[in-house]
Amino acid sequence: MPTLRSYRIYAVVATFVCFASAAFAGPPLICHPFVVDSASPLLPWAPGREWRLPHPDYDVASLTADTLALLSVDAPILSRMENLRRATLYADQDPAVAEALLAAILARIDAPTAEPRVAALAWFDAGYLVETYRQLDLVYQHGMLTPKGRGAPMLSAAVAGLDGYVLIQKALALAPEQRAELDFAASLMTPAPIVATHRRHAAAGAEPGSMLARNLELYAVD
Repeated sequence: MPTLRSYRIYAVVATFVCFASAAFAGPPLICHPFVVDSASPLLPWAPGREWRLPHPDYDVASLTADTLALLSVDAPILSRMENLRRATLYADQDPAVAEALLAAILARIDAPTAEPRVAALAWFDAGYLVETYRQLDLVYQHGMLTPKGRGAPMLSAAVAGLDGYVLIQKALALAPEQRAELDFAASLMTPAPIVATHRRHAAAGAEPGSMLARNLELYAVD
């Protein structure tokens, strides 16, 4: 029987081209670079405006350590989104790296902490990476990228049942002060009418001219 998560996945497939203002059609978590503050540290990327530009000199063996370092408690949600998007595209180069990165991110949700915000960020990162992996699998399934020998999916059978949207709901409950950014992230992995609710909350909390406002404008849904 199809689950709610299954329906959300089908909805992402059905709305590949609904992000009218974005430069590239496709699953929004993976195919659309996010606008972040120029001071935000990011994984290295090659010059250009394409959505998939891993730097040829980057050593993917360092990906897990580098990504964890960038996902500090001070890192803004939008920077986390872009770093996890880039990390997913780097992880796609090596199944072992992809597995190690996801395992490390998931392990953080079990780490004891008395700080609700720290816990919220761990839940967010886990849910966001799960769904970004899932959307990259959709890119291949629908022929938007050539497999080039790619074998196993990004999400192994052991974690395929994880619902990243549910994990992000835990983050929302723990960090209501970051609701606007979290709602924007959640809107990129949900179908209508849920997506409209998340976008409305995000827009209500977005300061004029802010990075969030710019992303909402760039990745508007028709």
